[in-house]
Amino acid sequence: MIRLAALVAALLLGPVLAHADCRQALALALDVSGSVDAREYRQQIGGLTEALDSPEVRARILAMPQAPVRLMVFEWSGPQDQVELVPWTDLDSTADLDGVIETLRQTTRRAAAPGTALGVAMADGVRRLSGQSDCWKRTLDISGDGKSNLGPRPRTVKTQLEGSGVTINALVIGVDDPRSGDIRQAEIGELSSYFRAEVIMGPDAFVRTAIGFADYARAMKEKLLKELEGLVVSELVPPARNLRAADQ
Repeated sequence: MIRLAALVAALLLGPVLAHADCRQALALALDVSGSVDAREYRQQIGGLTEALDSPEVRARILAMPQAPVRLMVFEWSGPQDQVELVPWTDLDSTADLDGVIETLRQTTRRAAAPGTALGVAMADGVRRLSGQSDCWKRTLDISGDGKSNLGPRPRTVKTQLEGSGVTINALVIGVDDPRSGDIRQAEIGELSSYFRAEVIMGPDAFVRTAIGFADYARAMKEKLLKELEGLVVSELVPPARNLRAADQ
């Protein structure tokens, strides 16, 4: 039944997809603030590459090469410290996705400001996504292991960004010391609530939680699969093109 539905959609939308741009622009923002040590940095980068390289995520990304996912990755910490790791790349082939994964695997830790300017990271991510207006959906995905302590308050930035057309999701990284017991769960719950109230925005925005950086790969995979869920047939035709078709 699923294959039949996909075939029908392809037949109906073939002329549209021939002129399609990208179906989703996805910006991944990685926390490299002072609370992230060298080991945790490698776990974060390694977890991202593991998630991107999983068969399920690969299939989701490459499901519609005529209208590809467009991906970029940047790191953030202090107010003046946002650095691009992977430029905007259309993932319309296995080679493109492999290239992004290899670039991330070769990335080494740089000296970064110790602060956590979460509001600045939000604004910078939306700025980067604002240039991807040919994509049907635009998503900023912020990873973080703590609350903002420098720059504008995330809640203030969130209010300013509303109406941008960008969805912001979050991956919260909680304390991974099992000796902390119930305290650990309370801290993770508090941090998740903070990101829900101060950071995420847009239709169906959500928070995923990793119990420490060692759990990052699992949480990132789940988050990517949710973000890359297939669009329904009615959403596959961009609104502007629908209007043009109706006028003819």
